[in-house]
This record gives sequence, structure tokens and C-alpha cells, in this order.
Amino acid sequence: MVRVRFAPSPTGPLHMGGVRTALYNYLFARQKNGTFILRIEDTDRSRFVEGAEEYIMESLDWCGIKVDEGVREGGKSGPYRQSERKELYGKYAEELLKKGSAYIAFDTPDELEELRRSYEKKGNTFMYNARIRDRLNNSLSLQKHEVQEMIGEGVPYVIRFKMPHNEDIEMDDMIRGHIMVNSSTLDDKILFKSDGMPTYHLANVVDDHLMEISHVIRGVEWLPSLPLHYMLYHAFGWDKPSFAHLPLLLKPTGNGKLSKRDGDKLGFPVFPLYWPHGDKARGYREDGYLPGAFVNMLALLGWNPGTEKEIFSMDELIKEFSIERVGKSGARFDAGKAKWFNHQYMQLQNLDDVSTEYIHLVKGKGYDISMDKSRRLVDMVRERVSFVHELWEQTDFFFEAPSSYDEKAVKKRWKENSPALMEELRSVLEGLDSFGSEETEKEVKEWINKNEYGMGAVMNAFRLLIVGEMRGPHLFDIITFIGKEETLRRIDRGLEMLT
Repeated sequence: MVRVRFAPSPTGPLHMGGVRTALYNYLFARQKNGTFILRIEDTDRSRFVEGAEEYIMESLDWCGIKVDEGVREGGKSGPYRQSERKELYGKYAEELLKKGSAYIAFDTPDELEELRRSYEKKGNTFMYNARIRDRLNNSLSLQKHEVQEMIGEGVPYVIRFKMPHNEDIEMDDMIRGHIMVNSSTLDDKILFKSDGMPTYHLANVVDDHLMEISHVIRGVEWLPSLPLHYMLYHAFGWDKPSFAHLPLLLKPTGNGKLSKRDGDKLGFPVFPLYWPHGDKARGYREDGYLPGAFVNMLALLGWNPGTEKEIFSMDELIKEFSIERVGKSGARFDAGKAKWFNHQYMQLQNLDDVSTEYIHLVKGKGYDISMDKSRRLVDMVRERVSFVHELWEQTDFFFEAPSSYDEKAVKKRWKENSPALMEELRSVLEGLDSFGSEETEKEVKEWINKNEYGMGAVMNAFRLLIVGEMRGPHLFDIITFIGKEETLRRIDRGLEMLT
């Protein structure tokens, strides 16, 4: 049975790379009819940030990533917050000590720092490993009674994993294939800290085993930890899950990991939601992105469907996703492509949903609009925008008559004969009984053709008077919407101001 987990630390806002990890786990689980677990890894209490745990859950909710077991949902393998599982880890650390796979180390931070400096002075790198551990202050070098005395006296200690010397560790990764690392290149990592809390490595492996995790899908930054995790499974005598290490999300330049600083500098968010605490950060939701567009964009940052298709619903992603088509190389983030995805989703979104959002937008500007008129306006301009908030920029002139006229447009489009043409056009429009878009366009074009006026000369000057600029949808749709009286009023005002 497939059981996967997303295990973030509540140390701040959830990076979009973390959301992608959650997404890939979720897609894999859903495709295999498995279980998606959210586990909060908060063993490092010094880095805990208030509000981060809630932010993680809200982010997944917004993205449509549904948690099966977790802090909020409960489940058979709880608790799902590592700080609430504290008593478990000590037992497993003791088990490793008894098996001879771990040992107690009394070395102080100052002593280790002094050793590091002495190594660096000689141009070497200090590693607490098989080559040196028998000469340091630990249960491998001390007599048993000395160790017991020191523990009895309350001397602080940590528990380190006893990495074997000069042994080839062979591993398999679903994305990267077969990997081999010699243990002589690895140090004896701390598994249990002097404050009574486990490190990530011990807690992670113990929890994955107890929660029956079948596949560990996580970021490539954890690949260097894979040999230790393999050895821990071996030391406990447990079956290992399958591992897959996802590629990095890269800066738009492709040079290095995507960070908040890149977003701040180049003007795009790197977090799913606005982060209101401390160093505040913008979010995709608050910037106007649709959750489906954000998820679709993230899915393709590292995964290749093998076709030219780019737009996927969540159900389609679940059906077509495969770990085997996730690349090894880092995926370069493109802010322009993110906007492109949102534009596509804006066109696909239900018209009533967009129209409802538009009504709220218009009310915020101090105007009221019916649902029917909202639908008409949104349908007119939706293809021109990528975000709901951009709808106002495309429709403001439906509500507000121009108070000024674009200088460049006036210079280029307002000719010597424009006032006379507009006076005549006003008479044509005033005499119309019906002011529907098609009927009005038909009458105006017949008048232009009959008098052999240039279509551009009339329509450009007309648009300038109605909109104030050379922008907007079909002009006859505009004047039908604002009505005959407002159209004539704008012509009169424009003639007064421009002549």
C-alpha cells in the first residue's frame, strides 16, 4: 500500500519548492490510490516560528492538496507533530546504542570548534568519523565506568551514529538511479541532542518506519543524507522505503536556488500565500494567481509529461504524473510563464465565478454593477488580462468618463476635420431609435461609406472622445453598454475640451 508524506519544518513561510514536493507526493499517492500524510517536523525548537504550521496547512488547502492524515485530520499513525512524539525517539536511540550502531559523545562545542580550526590551519577538513573517534571524548574511547560516572554527574552528551569505516553503501533512487558512496567520506552524525530531542535524521527515519511510509519523495538537498538514512534502516533491521530526490527550483538565470531575494529583486512571489510575520513576503494568492494555475505551473517545473500539452487540471495531473519523468537537473523558474499559466486559467475559469469577483472589484472602486452587466464586461475583456485585478484597467472607462485625453493619441488621431466629423456623428447617433451594438455599428458605417469619410479618421477620433485613449474592446460594444445619453455627453465634453 502506497503511503507518502510531506514533512516540512515550521520555521517560516512555505517556499514554492516545498509546495512542489507536497504536490508530487500528493499526485503519486492519488494515482496509486494511496495515502498522503502531512507531518510537522518541529524537533528544532530554536527555529520554530509562530504561525508557520497554520501557514503550511492553509497553503496546501489553497492549492487543493488534500491531506489524508495529519495534525488537523488525525489518523492511525499519530501524533503527526514530532514534538509530540518526543518519548518515542529516545527508545530508538537506546536501541542503536545497545546494538553498537551508535555511541555517546561528550565533546563540547568549544572542543570541536578548536579541532576544526586546527585542521583548517593545515588545509584539512575536520570530520568526526572512524578515523578519529577513538581519540575523542566518547564511549568508544572511555571506559564503561567513566561513561556511567559522567552521565551520573549530568555531563551533557549527544548520541552519534557509528558509521562503518571504508564500506561501500549502495543505494537506489527512483529519479537518479543507482548511487554508491563510500562510508569513509561520511561523518558520524548526531542522532540525539543533549536537550533530549532527536535530530532530523533519527526522527525522520523512525517516523517514516512507524508511519509505514512506502515512498520518500523529497528535495535533492536531502540526497547527501541518503547514505546515513540507508544505514539507519540497516542498523534497525527495517525495510527501506523507495526514495526519489526532486531537482532544485532555480533562479530565472538558472544560476542557483530560487530564493525570496530573487523574488523581491525581480518582482514575483516565491511563496504560495502572503506571509505577514517578521520579514513579510508577498504570495501568489494575494498577487491574483488562481490556485489551479499555480499548481499547473509548479507541476511542470521538474516534470515532463512527454507531450506538448501544458494545461492540466488536478485530475489530469493525477492521471498522467510519473516519478520516472521527473528530471535530474534543476528546473529554471520563469515569472513570465507563471503569468501565462494564469492567463490561460483566466480564460478557462467559469464566467460566473470571474464575474462575481469582478463585482467585488467594482464595488471596491465605489460603483455597483448587476451580475448580468458584470458578465457582459468580463466576457468582453477577459482575453486581454491575466489577473482579475487587471479587469479594472480594461474597463474603468465604462464607469468613468475621461477627464483628460492621451496627448500622443490626440496629436496622432485628432485631425483638423475631427471636430466637424464628430459633430456630424453625434447627430447620427442622436437620431437612432435602437442603440444596440450591431444596429449602431451598421448605421454609423453606412453614414461613413455614404459620405466617403475614412473609417480610421472617424473611429479613432470617436474612440478618443469615448475612452480618452486608444484602448478598449469593440467601440460599439462600449457605447451600447454606457448608453446613448452617456455617449452623447462624452462626445460633447470631448469636443469642448479638444477644440
